[in-house]
Amino acid sequence: MEKEYSILLYYCYAKIEDHEAYREQHHLFCIENNLRGRIIISPEGLNGTVSGLKEDCERYMTYVKSDERFADTEFKVEAHDRMAFAKLHVRVKPEIVHSSLNHINPRERTGVYVEPEEFREILKNESEDTVILDVRSNYEHHVGKFKNALTLDIDNFRDFPEKVKELDHLKGKKVVTYCTGGIKCEKASAYLLEQGFENVYQLHGGIIKYGMEAEGEDFEGKCYVFDNRITADVNSVNPTIISKCHITGERTDRMVNCANPECNAHIPMSEEAGWLMDGCCSEECRKNPSRRPYDGTGYYQKNTNHYNPLKGVKREPAKVN
Repeated sequence: MEKEYSILLYYCYAKIEDHEAYREQHHLFCIENNLRGRIIISPEGLNGTVSGLKEDCERYMTYVKSDERFADTEFKVEAHDRMAFAKLHVRVKPEIVHSSLNHINPRERTGVYVEPEEFREILKNESEDTVILDVRSNYEHHVGKFKNALTLDIDNFRDFPEKVKELDHLKGKKVVTYCTGGIKCEKASAYLLEQGFENVYQLHGGIIKYGMEAEGEDFEGKCYVFDNRITADVNSVNPTIISKCHITGERTDRMVNCANPECNAHIPMSEEAGWLMDGCCSEECRKNPSRRPYDGTGYYQKNTNHYNPLKGVKREPAKVN
């Protein structure tokens, strides 16, 4: 049965001088076209994950690309059987991905793009002169990563610059970075170049595009995503499970958020352990009086009662052509 909904993942580095006014216009367009998701607008560009009916998503892509500032935006489009978000958030932030690298403009200098099929060949033909570098956070690569990739012990992407200090021994090698959709690599690869790495590349479109165009071959585990799915299948050739249950140590690709909202850790947890621990990562969290009721999913959507998509809009919505 054909899936009626789409999930869009995209970013675009482009100067936005009127970012506050554009946020409002963008927000209104999403409301009027029944879209939900998380969108960041900043002086340096756009970053979003959006969900809606296929035809509504098509209108949204046309809307974004009709603005000459964002004409070259590349959308990763995945079919889905339902809306992937409960709410719409369109926010202004200093950066489109929090990096502590706001002095870097990927439009001026960044790593060379490697297309998915070329990346597949790099993975197949392992070489001591090539390093595959995962620039994502721990909770992301713990549930899935490329075969033989070098991962970094970081809790947030903003910690990446500090970790680069430990990679000096790789400066003579070809370094190919990757992330979920490509956005982090734009700045990560540019920063590597700035720090004296000379042979720097990046997987164009990230893990998601690689799954669509190269069948996800040799991606081990699942890809952590930032919508209600939590994780997504990528590999249709040689899939594996690499993550282990935080409680029992058994292999599982289930990801949950700890039921203690004061912790909210992203952890792999088997179904059995989930019920045993009431969705918590520890006894301490389990005994916390603020613990949320565990329903077997480990995903906790904020209360959507009285959800108002117009919250934050400064004027009544007008028809957007």
